[in-house]
Amino acid sequence: MRITADSDRCLGAGQCVLSAPDRFDQSDEGTVLVLDPRVDGDEDASRLRETVALCPSQAIALVAEEG
Repeated sequence: MRITADSDRCLGAGQCVLSAPDRFDQSDEGTVLVLDPRVDGDEDASRLRETVALCPSQAIALVAEEG
């Protein structure tokens, strides 16, 4: 599993950065940047699912790795 982000969809609310500053930052324009897309285990996935749920524009997601 990995984190993806759609900066075109991002409103710049910053909830991801507040919830998981080790994984997200904001660009100079205020949109989401993924610092580390890896999801390491069930506990990390659970925490990141909460972060995804906080995003008001649904610009971030967890996706299954292919292959």
